[in-house]
Amino acid sequence: MSTRPTAVKNDLDIRPFSGAPLGAEVCGIDLSMPLDEMTKVTIHEKFLEHQLLVFRDQALTKREQVEFSKQFGELEQHTLRNRGQDDEPLVHIVSNLGPDGKPTGKVNSDMWHTDKSFRPLPSMATILHAQVLPPNGGDTCFANMYAAYEALSEEDKTALNGVKVVHSWELSRENIGRVMTPEEKRDAPTNAWPLARVHPETGRKALFMGMHASHIEGMPLEKGRAKIIELEEHATQEKFCHRHTWQKGDVLMWDNRCLLHRADPNFDASVYPRVLHRTCLRGTTPA
Repeated sequence: MSTRPTAVKNDLDIRPFSGAPLGAEVCGIDLSMPLDEMTKVTIHEKFLEHQLLVFRDQALTKREQVEFSKQFGELEQHTLRNRGQDDEPLVHIVSNLGPDGKPTGKVNSDMWHTDKSFRPLPSMATILHAQVLPPNGGDTCFANMYAAYEALSEEDKTALNGVKVVHSWELSRENIGRVMTPEEKRDAPTNAWPLARVHPETGRKALFMGMHASHIEGMPLEKGRAKIIELEEHATQEKFCHRHTWQKGDVLMWDNRCLLHRADPNFDASVYPRVLHRTCLRGTTPA
């Protein structure tokens, strides 16, 4: 048993974002220490309630981020190209830096998506910790898929019953101009999930799509893709979205089962580095 002190929730201060369709700020906790049971329960409850939690003023090592993440579920391995360095392979380095350590001008993950939706057990949560930030910009944007689904007409909701979408890592790489190797394809085969999935913990329905969504089963390819694009345009309207402006020390934890997200390349990525550490928690089979 660990002899390290545990973080307690005596000073835990959780503030929902005013006027936003999701998200809350969490202050008064040090995530580098193990959480006591009451704190874990509180954080999990608020995670389900607000879908996105922003923990301020953290300075986690890779190992500490892994240990924090493991308190809420089983860590998910990353795709072959995204696996972390040998010291912590379960920590993906999200970066605009090239092999020479200099900014490349390219910001990845700038299209709407939910992490690892192509996996047999798509991610439950993502934890992202800022390491190096540009002086301005480099925001992460979120869209509330509960709200997007609930805003559909009853006729549209009924039409989605039983509809499944094929999620494909291969297609999403094609979207950014990269052809996968045979090894990568074997590592990440396609899977089909309900377009309107039921959240396994809250029971609420949410749209489940994004850039990994290839086509709709049983529908002509182009027609199915057009429907996915139409729904994504609906779901990412400003009224369903929240923009996170990063601060030094931020750790974000969000629910992939009911949110889409994307990086905003709203900074000079050829001059300024943007480096974050990412861990993901394995989810359950979507239903």
